[in-house]
Amino acid sequence: MNIILLGPPGAGKGTLSKKIIENLNAVQISTGDIFRYNIKNETPLGVKAKGYMDKGELVPDEVTIDLLWDYFDKLENNEDSELLVLFDGFPRTLNQAKALDNGMDERDQKIDGVIYFDVDYDTLIKRTTGRRVCPECGATYHIENHPPKVEGICDKCGTQLIQRQDDQLETVKNRIDVYNEQTAVLIDYYTNKGILKSIDGTKTVDEIFDEFSDKLGELN
Repeated sequence: MNIILLGPPGAGKGTLSKKIIENLNAVQISTGDIFRYNIKNETPLGVKAKGYMDKGELVPDEVTIDLLWDYFDKLENNEDSELLVLFDGFPRTLNQAKALDNGMDERDQKIDGVIYFDVDYDTLIKRTTGRRVCPECGATYHIENHPPKVEGICDKCGTQLIQRQDDQLETVKNRIDVYNEQTAVLIDYYTNKGILKSIDGTKTVDEIFDEFSDKLGELN
């Protein structure tokens, strides 16, 4: 199955993805992770994407989509028909959603469902600005919900934790505004297709996972 996790920054999509992968036969497709991998390894697509980013420009949809299909097609070659594929962070715009549909059609596949995280504005701000990450191993923490054992230090490798630029207050507010302008339209797009299911993103991770499992059952 191919499932899109849809919701604003801080809605909990990444956290739920980890829980799903731990408990189900699933893999996450995160455009952010794909960008970082290809840039770090200097692949042809990664070099192209970095060229735009270094100039402070948005990476064009066609490059983002090429990176996504490059990764997806490697999964498709995996003959495990029971694999659950989670799209996290893509699509972000209506054009990307339509491109995703076209690419799925070309591969004789489809988006089976869209799980929308319903979370209020104040919760989004609190969750996102409290996030801390390890620049060395990538472990993530939250100053209230999931603090490290020693304040400011990664439990796994002992590196000083940082707050990412896109987790700072003004940046978060802007990211939410952009989401509301560009991505929120996808709620109507997928509702009209009859494949969107809403879950309460303010619950605990375990409660959200249980609700996700119920919604997944409805889509089967």
